[in-house]
Amino acid sequence: MRSKNYTILAIDTSCDETAVAVTVDNRVISNVISSQVELHKKWGGVVPILAQRAHRERIDAVIAEALKRAAKYQISKIKYQKYKSNIKNLLNQINVIAVTIGPGLAPALEVGIAKAKELAKKYNKPLIAVNHMEGHLLSPFARNAAGKGSTISELFSQARQGRATTETTTTTRVATTPFPLLGLLVSGNHTELVLVDNIGGYILLGETLDDAAGEAFDKVGRMLEIGYPGGPIIELLAKSGDSYTYDLPVPMRQRKDLNFSYSGIKTALLYLTRDLKRQEKYDKKTICDLAASFQRVVSSSLTDKLIIAVEQYKPKGILLGGGVISNLTIRRDIRKAMRKYKIPVYLPYSKKLFTDNAAMIGVAAYFKVQRGEFVENIDGLDRQPNLSL
Repeated sequence: MRSKNYTILAIDTSCDETAVAVTVDNRVISNVISSQVELHKKWGGVVPILAQRAHRERIDAVIAEALKRAAKYQISKIKYQKYKSNIKNLLNQINVIAVTIGPGLAPALEVGIAKAKELAKKYNKPLIAVNHMEGHLLSPFARNAAGKGSTISELFSQARQGRATTETTTTTRVATTPFPLLGLLVSGNHTELVLVDNIGGYILLGETLDDAAGEAFDKVGRMLEIGYPGGPIIELLAKSGDSYTYDLPVPMRQRKDLNFSYSGIKTALLYLTRDLKRQEKYDKKTICDLAASFQRVVSSSLTDKLIIAVEQYKPKGILLGGGVISNLTIRRDIRKAMRKYKIPVYLPYSKKLFTDNAAMIGVAAYFKVQRGEFVENIDGLDRQPNLSL
């Protein structure tokens, strides 16, 4: 398929967000997310069967909203054929359907995949299967509808157009590219370090051996009885706490490999909380200090492993992705550590691209289109809940 631009309808139902986006190449034209946080809050975590039911109830409306928002933008900003409001006509303007096939909750993934297959066959569109974690990894490459994005998106665009940035030497100007890069992905169910030799060329350097960082935030939130999801609440409480009140162990600090583990810190905090309650020293200030101390050691563990990887692989930049990267302390600590090595840190242009969303799936799909990675057997496409990079 040849086209000057690729308009992609992307769907992500990997967990508890019903997300649909329309992208044109790596530009995000619309990005609609229907959150299920309130649905799962009383359970203290995502209930897969409830997530599946909610996805089925919401997916058609979210698709319609994403298409309508894209149509309004494209009529006024992009020189495309003027869209009509009819959903069928809007779908006819789409070049490619993209969908997350994993990793994620199997019942949730099933809904998005079924809908993408239905649309691809009904409207005779090619289908792209996307790894959810590749979406997080490539989220810094996204641009907004006006074409503005992270610095890395501009560097990559220049390199692809033969206008790569240059370094001046005493005798010549040498073209450079932004690769290799290191990706640090920190989400609810995954904590991974990835070497990026080029887009599509990844080596998984390290991953969590048990709980992921985001999962640990949620479990600690339940432990401290502060609500769900734990990450944003812990970050808020930590602002009023002393992060050095409690000498919690930094996970995996003594190991020089690139893997992560958060079950130990969770257990340590559980015992500490029990002791404080038994001593009747458990009040609001204590909770804030515990939140701050936990946040500090998680951030330290991520930074520790990133430093080891940087010293081993000498990347030209760091890509950050995943919902936990929304945490300002973690971003600040990583940036501070990387300044020592004079290595830039690249983030998505909007916080809406940190957490689960379909815009990042559309961006990843665009690069897969360039590589010709279309699904050959649409009927045979199935969910892969344990998919890895």
